[in-house]
Amino acid sequence: MDRFEEIEKTIIKTYRKEIWSKFVKAICDYEMIQEGDKIAVCISGGKDSMLMAKCFQELKKHRKMNFDLEFIVMNPGYNEINKQKIIDNSKILNIPINMFETDIFNRVVNIEDSPCYLCARMRRGYLYEKAKELGCNKIALGHHFNDVIETILMGMFYGAQMQTMMPKLKSTSHPGMELIRPLYLIKEEDIIKWAEKNNLEFIRCACRFTENYHETGNADGESKREEMKTLIKEMKKVYDNIDVNIFNSVQNVNLSTIISYQKGNEKHHFLDDYNTKK
Repeated sequence: MDRFEEIEKTIIKTYRKEIWSKFVKAICDYEMIQEGDKIAVCISGGKDSMLMAKCFQELKKHRKMNFDLEFIVMNPGYNEINKQKIIDNSKILNIPINMFETDIFNRVVNIEDSPCYLCARMRRGYLYEKAKELGCNKIALGHHFNDVIETILMGMFYGAQMQTMMPKLKSTSHPGMELIRPLYLIKEEDIIKWAEKNNLEFIRCACRFTENYHETGNADGESKREEMKTLIKEMKKVYDNIDVNIFNSVQNVNLSTIISYQKGNEKHHFLDDYNTKK
């Protein structure tokens, strides 16, 4: 048995409950795939997107509907070591990647105001364009359960709003394109366990800003998310199920107990119909 087959076996068997079942559940519960889809599986080179690619390959093997896959890697300006690491891992995992070059890192390196936000937007734009070029109607990103709950808390603490990272979105700038997040229910700790079980090493973000953060502890976008990770870790010491409760809180919203909310361009306030209620 080749190494990639052993790795595939750990997804289906060893971590069936923690990874495979949750991958399939997210796709089914949120209706992420339809008949005839062609999905661009976007691989950054990190553990999350590489695992997502392997899960998609397994789903294709056991498919109950007809869909196609493209495994795309956008190089925003990685150094040669990180670029080669992605290529080497794709060979180990038997993922047929399609790598294309961009100059995103060079374009945002001197921007002081929200460079991470701009970088993320530019990355997504390039991914949509490449996906369309390959005839895809969807892109899949490797955001996981922890990304979701961290986003909820960051929105509350720093954005003064209640919001979440949605499991799928229709693109407003690329008509006919859709974004899906198949790792939505999978916890980061289980992805780490899977990688360690298979002795796999992946790159992290690998951009100049996060490299600076790891050296100086001074990258704002990363530090905010790290704050949320630390906070959740501390809260779990008191109540182990706190992360699940945070996640479920945005699925069990009672609008009659919300002071105000917005849907589309319409804003609603509890006083709007307060005097007409019995």
